[in-house]
Amino acid sequence: MPVKRVLCPERLRRVPAQFSWVDHRLVRDKHIRRCSSPALALYLFLVTVGDAEGLSYYGDSSIAGWLSLDPSVVPQARRELLSAGLIAYARPLYQVLALDPQCVGLPARTPPAAPLALGEILAQMQEAR
Repeated sequence: MPVKRVLCPERLRRVPAQFSWVDHRLVRDKHIRRCSSPALALYLFLVTVGDAEGLSYYGDSSIAGWLSLDPSVVPQARRELLSAGLIAYARPLYQVLALDPQCVGLPARTPPAAPLALGEILAQMQEAR
């Protein structure tokens, strides 16, 4: 087994003040296998632009522009992330969700028929605790 060594010590990653690193459990717990490439691009974008609570307010056309996607692809990518339990969405608010161990292995959730209000999302989160 090769010995790991830092290749570029002057560029060693440090946890930034803002929330912007991808949780390794995305791969380790196989969440990544449940989504298409456009959905994973959207997830990476939302993780990167989200605040410390994972919240952001980007619109579909803006996201499509940043990700070089056809605007019609963004809603499908969002549905995949919702179904995989990786994000919550109440237009225009996105929240990247924690990858909690108790969520691993559960069947994918279907997105709600209508977007939930932020108060409803917060109430559901409170109930889950």
